[in-house]
Amino acid sequence: MAPKLFSRPISPRRKIYVIALILFLCIFSYLLGLRQHASTPTAVLRNTPCTTLQNVTVSSPPTKPHFFPACGVEYSEYTPCQDTKRSLKFDRDRLIYRERHCPEKEEVLKCRIPPPPGYRNPFSWPVSMDLAWYVNVPHKDLTVEKAVQNWIRYEGETFRFPGGGTMFPNGADAYIDNIGKLIDLKDGSIRTAIDTGCGVGSWGAYLLSRGILTMSFAPRDTHEAQVQFALERGVPALIGILASKRLPYPSSAFDMAHCSRCLIPWPQYDGIYLIEVDRVLRPGGYWILSGPPINWKKHWKGWERTKEDLNSEQVSIEKVAKSLCWTKIVEEGDLAIWQKPINHMNCKANRKINKNPPFCNAQDPDKAWYTDMEACLTHLPEVSSSEEIAGGKLPKWPERLNAIPQRISRGNVKGVTEQTFIHDSQLWNKRLSYYRTINNRLSQPGRYRNFLDMNAFLGGFAAALVHDPVWVMNVVPVDVKVNTLGVVYDRGLIGTYQDWCEAMSTYPRTYDFIHADSVFSLYENRCEMEDILLEMDRILRPEGSVIVRENVEILAKIKTIADKLNWSSEIVNHEDGSSHQNEKILFAVKNYWTAPPEISDQQGSTAT
Repeated sequence: MAPKLFSRPISPRRKIYVIALILFLCIFSYLLGLRQHASTPTAVLRNTPCTTLQNVTVSSPPTKPHFFPACGVEYSEYTPCQDTKRSLKFDRDRLIYRERHCPEKEEVLKCRIPPPPGYRNPFSWPVSMDLAWYVNVPHKDLTVEKAVQNWIRYEGETFRFPGGGTMFPNGADAYIDNIGKLIDLKDGSIRTAIDTGCGVGSWGAYLLSRGILTMSFAPRDTHEAQVQFALERGVPALIGILASKRLPYPSSAFDMAHCSRCLIPWPQYDGIYLIEVDRVLRPGGYWILSGPPINWKKHWKGWERTKEDLNSEQVSIEKVAKSLCWTKIVEEGDLAIWQKPINHMNCKANRKINKNPPFCNAQDPDKAWYTDMEACLTHLPEVSSSEEIAGGKLPKWPERLNAIPQRISRGNVKGVTEQTFIHDSQLWNKRLSYYRTINNRLSQPGRYRNFLDMNAFLGGFAAALVHDPVWVMNVVPVDVKVNTLGVVYDRGLIGTYQDWCEAMSTYPRTYDFIHADSVFSLYENRCEMEDILLEMDRILRPEGSVIVRENVEILAKIKTIADKLNWSSEIVNHEDGSSHQNEKILFAVKNYWTAPPEISDQQGSTAT
């Protein structure tokens, strides 16, 4: 006989109390849920498919999470590995002090970098190419220092970028047109470019309309905030310098390199800076130089240098270029252009007479993370005739994007076959379609501009986005087993190396959208998960979005930390819709906040 649950009936008055209590708890729970839902940007996490969370169990704290504190407003432009105070401890010879010097583990900040008071979302692309909010990058030095050169103008609440430059007073468009009269910029053979000492990124910005994607870089604060301005405009850029370490790019990556009065001492230190340009240039690639010493007979008085000094510099540059087997194809007006040979057949024969610089020994030419520069010439792949392009002829853009990359077809990427590449491309087209159903802002042209893929592999995510008005910084972590960044560049995309246990060489609020596929499992037991997420928070703009792909156990930990960062986040099922698949996806949005205006002038204060 089943036991009775109650020994006696409940009185009518007691029933009323129980019903009232249940009703109160239901209403309270509903209002609490409604309040929490209101904090999630509906434009991002709406239209979510029925797979969302329904079969995913994630424990959530019953109370509001303890947020990471905000850093003081003086950290609003903090770049940990290019900190100006820390840099003073290092050698000034060859500008080593301006290279990456990251904080020790005990120095890493455990707080959120605040946007400046009044920070506003950047203008949408393409308006952002010409305009930026003053409050986002509140530095007027360049408007005074470069006033006659038309780099930047201050107009009320905004900065305007007229497209000028030190050596292109008629604007970047006219300057690029002049280059186009000397080499073909329209046939798709030139797709990737690198701009050393980029200013505010106007050269790269105006090349975009010609289908050329430029990696712009400059050291921090040579001219204050120049890279920050480029990124605010929606132009690819990184903080960087030619000093003692290789640039963080693979060999044979760029079709064109450019220096417009970039103040790099090209012939010094046995020509090691031009040797580094040679390493990253493709066979047949171009090096363009304008500014001192080119056309010195016309400009020497304005440059405040002697004729002898400028002539000596030009002779020295010519000598280094010749030692690299480059051919000077033209010098016209303020422009000089050299071309790297398409192979080293004749160059090796000439080395029997002239051995400077020698060819490098066994060092991997694609190794470029804290790797010392060497005064030696990087080998090109062997050829059977002097007319053959080393490594094979690249398809022109846009065919280059989906053609089998050279390094894969040559078997240079261990474990990656042509079938791997084809499958990866198909996979990312499918995944991006799914992402658009979760985050409908991905389908709104101009809503996002600057993308970061933290573990790019073959660049499939960026390739799937190629028809959107966006650009993607494809990162290949130095910790992966197979270095695939060269494949990314073979496809006509751009990227960099990075150790995610360290900060990136960029300013706060660089990216609108961050994609992280298997990043946290890669760095498990190598560094703290919260430090990687704090770095993501530093470089993500307010109301920017994040996608993280990991197994559900790792995602549950990430979500806990994301809540402490004051991100609105949600875990959803894999795009295949299977609840049994261990890999899940976290979508998050960084909520808008800034340093309060009332403490903006108080050094050492803490924003909330």
